[in-house]
Amino acid sequence: MLEQPAFGQRLRRLRVERGLTQGALAGEELSTGYLSRLESGARQPTERAVRLLADRLGIDPARFAEPEASPLAETLAVATGLGPDEAGPLLAEALADAGGQDPLTRWPALYQVAEWRRRRNEHAQERVHLEELVALSDQVGIPELRIRALTQLARCRRSLGEVPAAVDTALAAYRLATAEAAAARTAPPLSAGVPTTATALLALVSALAEAGRLPEARRHADELVDLVAGRSDTLWAEAMWTVAAVRSRQGEFGAAKELLDQALDRYDGRDNFTLWLRLRAVAADLHLVMTPPDPAAALRYVETVETYLAFAGTPALRQALTVLRARIAFQEDRTEEARGLLAGLDGAELFMPYRQQVELEVLRNQLLLLDGRSEEGMAGLRALAQHAQDGANLDLAASIWRLAAEALARPRD
Repeated sequence: MLEQPAFGQRLRRLRVERGLTQGALAGEELSTGYLSRLESGARQPTERAVRLLADRLGIDPARFAEPEASPLAETLAVATGLGPDEAGPLLAEALADAGGQDPLTRWPALYQVAEWRRRRNEHAQERVHLEELVALSDQVGIPELRIRALTQLARCRRSLGEVPAAVDTALAAYRLATAEAAAARTAPPLSAGVPTTATALLALVSALAEAGRLPEARRHADELVDLVAGRSDTLWAEAMWTVAAVRSRQGEFGAAKELLDQALDRYDGRDNFTLWLRLRAVAADLHLVMTPPDPAAALRYVETVETYLAFAGTPALRQALTVLRARIAFQEDRTEEARGLLAGLDGAELFMPYRQQVELEVLRNQLLLLDGRSEEGMAGLRALAQHAQDGANLDLAASIWRLAAEALARPRD
């Protein structure tokens, strides 16, 4: 007897390889709903169904019980026991050699390679993988896969500073996620559909905030808080971080601090210690931008993160801490120390998303203004603001002009 879910997986793979929809394969003898349940493994196939499907697919019925191995499938199996930094290059090489591989085998390999690129801050290459992932998701016809691919693509585009595209992509993921949740009636707050919808919302709120569409970002942020209520996991911690960022950009620093404090107190980092560290770096940033700023509190968070860097530090986090220390020194009028810290990043490969790279360059130009090199410093700030504005990154552009005004108002060295 053919066993599920192996039969359904093989059936779906054979259908997709031939470019058939479920309706086309079902024909008049079988219903599309029945075929869908077969592919999901929810129904056991009858002998009559096996014969009909094999005939339409042009195969011997025995092939349903003999899945064909592929080099990419074998590499995926090997990569299961490896860390992301080992599995990434291995899968990237296998994908390059796989050619027209079955989409259901290619999809998880692409997803892992895209994640590997993201960890290495290679966002341009990550985007190429994710765009193929979205196309594969359409071909396979599984909404969950399309939502995940679109969500990751939206995050990648935001990291590259492609804000309008990030908003559009995140909106597509969110709308599909909510439609699927409604269709499945996933009303319980901790149902299986919540993580997918919440992750899409995370991407959407962040992209809307970058675009300066703060009322929309706030509305969806409130929705996100309600959706993850009752959790204390990684998803919940990322949600608190994201919602706090929106509150901060709206000038509600007390509310932002309260949300971050909840995440700092309740998230223990056992499932993602790097996130535990990043939350403290985010708290340091918040204490620098709030009114009035509190550089002493920011420094305490930076020192806490530095204590644990050996356990979960990444190049991106190390560079972010350097910039935070430089910003703290700048706030406390220790400008020579700030210059020295930034000099350590001169010529280095930057493992930062677009916004953080711009913030680094803003600080460099603020220091030029304090050096009395006003024309050079203002030219640099104008160029950064114009680039952000051209990319529809309106929140960042406004922030640059505000920092320029503050720097001009400071006493010179």
